[in-house]
Amino acid sequence: MPYGVGALLLAGIIAIAMSVGEQPSTGTSGLDTEAVADGGAILAANCAVCHGADLGGTATGPPFLDVIYAPNHHADEAFQRAAAFGVQPHHWNFGPMAPVAGLTREDVALIVAFVRSEQEAVGIFQDPSH
Repeated sequence: MPYGVGALLLAGIIAIAMSVGEQPSTGTSGLDTEAVADGGAILAANCAVCHGADLGGTATGPPFLDVIYAPNHHADEAFQRAAAFGVQPHHWNFGPMAPVAGLTREDVALIVAFVRSEQEAVGIFQDPSH
């Protein structure tokens, strides 16, 4: 192999290795652990009053640690839409959920990362009815 091609190949390998080293750390679920932690803090400030700090629900809101909220039943976009537009009850008898003012799509994505991580920790990967 000519010297120029070998140097170019080596430079490419080094660039790939460096970019892999810069990836966010992930836990066993593959979720970015920093995003999960940030999502937990945002959830605590905006959602825990109804859904519980432990995601177990409260007297005013349903638990996220239920197969109904598994990714194959309520996809990540369902969380986005609920936060942005509110939602009418269709699984629970808690009454309608109002939109959550001040949350960005990025905020909700972080909340979802936290919820998915907690779901995985308790073995919720899919709703078997779907």
